[in-house]
Amino acid sequence: MIRLTAWVRGRVQGVGFRWWTRARALELGLAGWAANLSDGRVEIVAEGPRESCESLLGLLRGGDTPGRVDGVTERWSDAKGGLMGFVER
Repeated sequence: MIRLTAWVRGRVQGVGFRWWTRARALELGLAGWAANLSDGRVEIVAEGPRESCESLLGLLRGGDTPGRVDGVTERWSDAKGGLMGFVER
């Protein structure tokens, strides 16, 4: 199990991006959240198998998201656990 933290920049607030991310994460069996940040980015924290987290990261960068993604920065770490489902914050 691994934790992916990703920060997505572009036009990603107010366009259904967090909802879309939640749906993709649940399809991949991941737990975590997607939250709007005050600087206009969306922060995503997802825990699960590395392959599933890599799939989510690929979808975030894939160009088929709501809005417009200009870039994604990621950080990998050990899973901390304690997350239930995947929520929009």
